[in-house]
Amino acid sequence: MIDKKLFRDNPKFFLEAARAKGLELDAGRILDLDREVRRLTSELEDISAQKNAASDDIKSLEGNARVDRIDEMRSLSEKEASIKTELTPKKEELDELWYRIPNPALEDVTVSPNEADNEIIRTYLEPITFTFNPKDHIQLGESLGILDIERARKTSGSRFAYLKGEGVRLQLALTNFALQVAAKHGFSPITVPHLISAESMRAMGYLEHGGHDEIYYLPKDNLYLIGTSEQAIGPLHFNAHYKEETLPKRYIGLSPCYRREAGSYGKDTKGILRMHQFDKLELYSVTTPETSNEEHELILSIEEELMQTLGIPYQVIKMVTGDLGLPAARKYDIEAWIPSQATYRETHSCSTTTDFQSRRLNTKYTSEDGNRTYVHMLNGTAFAIGRTMIAILENFQEEDGSVRIPEALQSFMGGETHLRT
Repeated sequence: MIDKKLFRDNPKFFLEAARAKGLELDAGRILDLDREVRRLTSELEDISAQKNAASDDIKSLEGNARVDRIDEMRSLSEKEASIKTELTPKKEELDELWYRIPNPALEDVTVSPNEADNEIIRTYLEPITFTFNPKDHIQLGESLGILDIERARKTSGSRFAYLKGEGVRLQLALTNFALQVAAKHGFSPITVPHLISAESMRAMGYLEHGGHDEIYYLPKDNLYLIGTSEQAIGPLHFNAHYKEETLPKRYIGLSPCYRREAGSYGKDTKGILRMHQFDKLELYSVTTPETSNEEHELILSIEEELMQTLGIPYQVIKMVTGDLGLPAARKYDIEAWIPSQATYRETHSCSTTTDFQSRRLNTKYTSEDGNRTYVHMLNGTAFAIGRTMIAILENFQEEDGSVRIPEALQSFMGGETHLRT
């Protein structure tokens, strides 16, 4: 949620920031409702004070004076009920409008609706060239006996897969490698609930502007399946208050991720690039506004360290405003080279949400000078397991059909150097 006072003082700024993300706001309606809600709330507070005073008076009054004061109390209660009847729908509408205002992009983010304007920050390694006709990850996974998409389709439908044998060991190797690197930078492992409340999901900024279309929802329980562990790590800090010296708090979350992929009909339907269920390790930081940018760069550097150590060619992209979504104020993507598609595909993202999520969660800290304000929250991918496995299988395949295991993972796989048929 944005700072309401800043919106009242400069609604034009938020209108332009929303348009930069492809959204329109009715600022006039928001400001009118805000004035009405504050006026009615003030009247309720005055009535409450009057009722308290009358209640104290009644204790010491007798006779007609007592009866008159009781009548005044009754009249105040009737007025109070009337105001609440008027206030409730206005406050509900206003709350919904507040929640729909996106987090403004930071000043260094390019304003554009077009992803073609995303900036390539840097590239690591040249795309791998082969002296033979390379296979895609589906052919490799099936021939190696580590991937079964067809039986998963019969079991669950499209966009699911069975991972088997050495494929599972490779997943665990990637997990342990990520945990090892993250620990070096002060990130502590955490597992999270896979189902969270509507309050938690909304606090993280994932329900507005079509979010329901992407998220699996259990109406009988009013619970949501997480699409990333970030959505469950943030609510760990509901109504929390920290001292500055205890920050940053750094986590690496392990969880499955569940996504409906509602807007991707007919897109990436083959293989394991775009799944309804996949495993991911997510970096998450809670820090101060002063160190927020530094923390964002740290998370990005860890993502790059992981990819560089594996030896996978990639490029780093800085996203334009139109690609940010509701909570993010700045976002980087890492795209790995996928030989079968002869292009780079996203494997990592890395976002700062500044104080947008912490306002919704009411998560604050007290600085050394005694000032109390909201923390900043950031998140980034360590590994999306499926997509990382695609990059490993395709980039490190050899002519005999085997796949070279990156050296950094070999110790986690009993010293094996190759996946073989």
